[in-house]
Amino acid sequence: MIGVPFHPDLVDVLTLRAAVVTAFHKFFLPKNIMYTDTTQGPDTQVQMAEREAEPEQQPCSIESHPQVHVTGGEPHPQGHITGSELFGYVGIEAVLDQMRRKAMKTGFEFNIMVVGQSGLGKSTLVNTLFKSKVSRKSCTPNYEEKIPKTVQLQSVSHVIEEKGVKMKLTVIDTPGFGDQINNNNCWEPIVKYINEQYEKYLVEELNVSRKRRIPDTRVHCCVYFLPPTGHWLRPIDVEFMKRLGKIVSIVPVIAKADTLTMEERLEFKETIRHNLQANGIQVYPQREYDEDAEDRIRNDKIRENIPFAVVGTDKEHQVNGNKVLGRKTKWGIIEVENVAHCEFANLRDLLIRSHLQDLKDVTHDIHYETYRVRRLNEGNGGGPVNGSLEKSDGESQL
Repeated sequence: MIGVPFHPDLVDVLTLRAAVVTAFHKFFLPKNIMYTDTTQGPDTQVQMAEREAEPEQQPCSIESHPQVHVTGGEPHPQGHITGSELFGYVGIEAVLDQMRRKAMKTGFEFNIMVVGQSGLGKSTLVNTLFKSKVSRKSCTPNYEEKIPKTVQLQSVSHVIEEKGVKMKLTVIDTPGFGDQINNNNCWEPIVKYINEQYEKYLVEELNVSRKRRIPDTRVHCCVYFLPPTGHWLRPIDVEFMKRLGKIVSIVPVIAKADTLTMEERLEFKETIRHNLQANGIQVYPQREYDEDAEDRIRNDKIRENIPFAVVGTDKEHQVNGNKVLGRKTKWGIIEVENVAHCEFANLRDLLIRSHLQDLKDVTHDIHYETYRVRRLNEGNGGGPVNGSLEKSDGESQL
């Protein structure tokens, strides 16, 4: 402005802008780059190349440097912008609410398989887990217990809603497993069933006009019931978990743990862990699937307690004025959800409250992906990809 002296505290905007551009290209752009500042007219150029650069230089463009990440302060190695470096509130965290609303609207599936010989309380434990009569035995009118001559897989589905969240629960039972005099290869129908569900999902994925949401019938978890013998794993237990551990997440539990003393329980658990390690049996959660140190610390505590010694019941009793799930004996009431009495609460937390989504992720990313790659390789070798699987991995190795 004419006649007005330049105040010493003021700065020249054009000079400041040129300085910022110079600093930006000095730190973020490679050498030998010419940048043209068009904000000051065609005659003003900021030369960013070193003096020893080649004589012919090309103007800088955004497309020519896709790896450059601009952040406030010091540059980060992978362009990581933290909250303190943002100009203001963006609202990225709102995506969690969006995901929650969508999940509450559409719901989700969880498929759990229970395996073990008759009389170990499989149906009762499933009812206790979900605090409702969800087992096949409980929801079948005039149900009559019969031991089939062969393993017969039967499933029942329910939609459970809690606080607006819907879950389609499918419980797969395996009556007849381990109940015969000759239990040779009694796991074959179970292996076949699990692979058939993978095959159904794969066929839907390969369809040209596939469904927007593929129905998920894959087994997300297999709870294996060990009888409370107090000794060691039986050969059938070892063989089953060896073969099934490769295609599904197995969680072993000691059934009817109230028949063991505390000393017997601790000794039995330690023996089972030793047997699992000696036979190379991997049960969930596997150490190699831990994603970070936090997961490893949390899962190590779970691995130290596996197998869980559980007690199941759907009957309530009064204890100190409160209703609790428990089994009444002449010595008192065994509270199912009391960690001092049994480890049912640990199993419930693992399957539902802390690792349910991880069980689904491991099923999809590890077990199903292994199956999918093998089937696609078979297809590339000339075999049918969309056809049904005649022999599974587990069966072909027998």
